Amino acid sequence: MDRGIPTEAVLEQMRASDPPVSYLVGTPKGRLTVLEKELLQRNWETVRAGVQVKLLPQDGEVYVLAKSDGRVDKERAIRHKKLRRLLTRLHELRKQLPDRDKLLMALGAAKKEAGKFYALLKITVPAVPEAVTAQSFTFRMDRARLRVVRRREGSYLLRSNLSGKTPSELWSYYMQLVQVEEAFKNLKGDLSLRPVYHQKLERIQAHILVSFISYTLHVCLRQRLRAVASGLAPRAVLEKFCAVQMVDVHLPTTDGRTVILTRHTQPEKEVQILLEQLKLTLPPQPPPKITADKVASATV
Repeated sequence: MDRGIPTEAVLEQMRASDPPVSYLVGTPKGRLTVLEKELLQRNWETVRAGVQVKLLPQDGEVYVLAKSDGRVDKERAIRHKKLRRLLTRLHELRKQLPDRDKLLMALGAAKKEAGKFYALLKITVPAVPEAVTAQSFTFRMDRARLRVVRRREGSYLLRSNLSGKTPSELWSYYMQLVQVEEAFKNLKGDLSLRPVYHQKLERIQAHILVSFISYTLHVCLRQRLRAVASGLAPRAVLEKFCAVQMVDVHLPTTDGRTVILTRHTQPEKEVQILLEQLKLTLPPQPPPKITADKVASATV
């Protein structure tokens, strides 16, 4: 199964393969527009708290429309933030009334920052010979498009050839794909694991083992954070823990030997509180080591 958006030719190959390949994939945004009328006639089914799903069988496949309350809140907050910044910038430009070239450059920068939400406004700019005035430079909200965006916030459309499955089963498959994708993201991001081209099988196996152990510890840290500090992500905690370092202090003696003190730095107050919440303790300071007498070593 795949979370990407493959082409129709790829899906056809998957359906025609022997044995057939099951898939659960995303769909282009335009597909939701085509199927929206039929989907509106379907009833929502709750698969878990805050998550609802609609199924639409069609041509041997099933389309899965999912909607999450948490995702609705997140996308709505992003839209409000982007539109607020865009409208503030447009009002500033109406007060400044720069020449047409500068206005177009400023609008281009505003469009880049607002992203897809720029299309929610109908902006009129003066033609080439016109001057920029309050009458020639206007903007207003596209209410029809805004209603469509509000209706689709928090929703995403999937398609699958698993037509005999229930909404709960399809949702659980999708969650498994999300977790797999998140695992690869964490391996590449938080843990910074990169390919190493080994020549021997035992080295390949050792690399896989180290990567798996690292990811396991990452998952354990995330689970602990959910219980004691749900607002913190593993990446933020790892960045804080980087302040605690292990150093070797070398102290030469008068007889030519060296005392080596291996010490970890004392954590800051914020890190100490975090360690206590996670019920973690730093290892005890190791005992000092002393090197052999250089003169005696040379004589031997």
